Amino acid sequence: MMQDPPTAPGDADHPAALTGFVPQLDARQRAMLAEMGVRVWAPVADAVAAAPAEPAPVQAPAALVAPAVATAPAPAPAPVARPLARPAAAPVRSDAPPPAALPLGQRPAGIEHMDASALRAAVASCEACGLCRSRSHTVFGQGDPSATWLVVGEAPSEAEDLDGQPFVGMEGRLLDNMLRAVGRSRSGAGAQGAYLTQALKCRPPASRGPQASEVAQCEPYLARQVALQQPRVILAMGRLAVLSLLNTPEPIGQLRGRVHRYQGVPLIVTFHPSFLLRYPGEKAKAWDDLCLAMDTDAASG
Repeated sequence: MMQDPPTAPGDADHPAALTGFVPQLDARQRAMLAEMGVRVWAPVADAVAAAPAEPAPVQAPAALVAPAVATAPAPAPAPVARPLARPAAAPVRSDAPPPAALPLGQRPAGIEHMDASALRAAVASCEACGLCRSRSHTVFGQGDPSATWLVVGEAPSEAEDLDGQPFVGMEGRLLDNMLRAVGRSRSGAGAQGAYLTQALKCRPPASRGPQASEVAQCEPYLARQVALQQPRVILAMGRLAVLSLLNTPEPIGQLRGRVHRYQGVPLIVTFHPSFLLRYPGEKAKAWDDLCLAMDTDAASG
């Protein structure tokens, strides 16, 4: 239970004194919650978990030094012919019309029957909307495709567009801490893993808000990802993820705390890590959402 210490910690009638969840957190989970900025309170008798010992530094092995090899002196460079002068460029007319927009293609047919590799290739070559013109990389997903949790973010940031991976930078580190606090990670497998993806696969220019048509073009890809993975729980992080999965404009504050469904899979709504970095006071609510996801996963497993 995440909250400030009560005025009377020894009061047995206080709700926090009756919870059995907080004493079950191990030292690693407490450290992850501290990293998230979530304060943990438990009765004095149960809160004596020792801080995790810092691992001893690992000494790197001695570097292998390759023996120096004598090399023959490089031959003198051949004389380079002087380039011919280029003709001056024609002046650009300020009243010239802008270039015509390139015609856009369409999504490939049969997305609902694609396997994972074909789906990834289809996303990488997609030109169904104008975002294909400004992207550096598409962001398909990362993690074990058979993980029991699916984490869906919003749209790629500038860093994610350059890297081609979801949840990087500070928001990625915060999400990793949140997942580790509940015994999961993007590098884990099965019940210890979480597969990370984005509702939108391409970054909108200058990180503007996506258009409804752009979200609609990406939705079949996300739907197929869910069908292929068949997770036990979906964690929808942020407004755009909620809009794409639940097709509702309701604010996150009104959707939290309930179990929704997408393709029959339990879905939990929570805040995006970038929002939590701007408003750290909301991290305790995000922890409540993770607890609800754990309870839902346990019930469905």
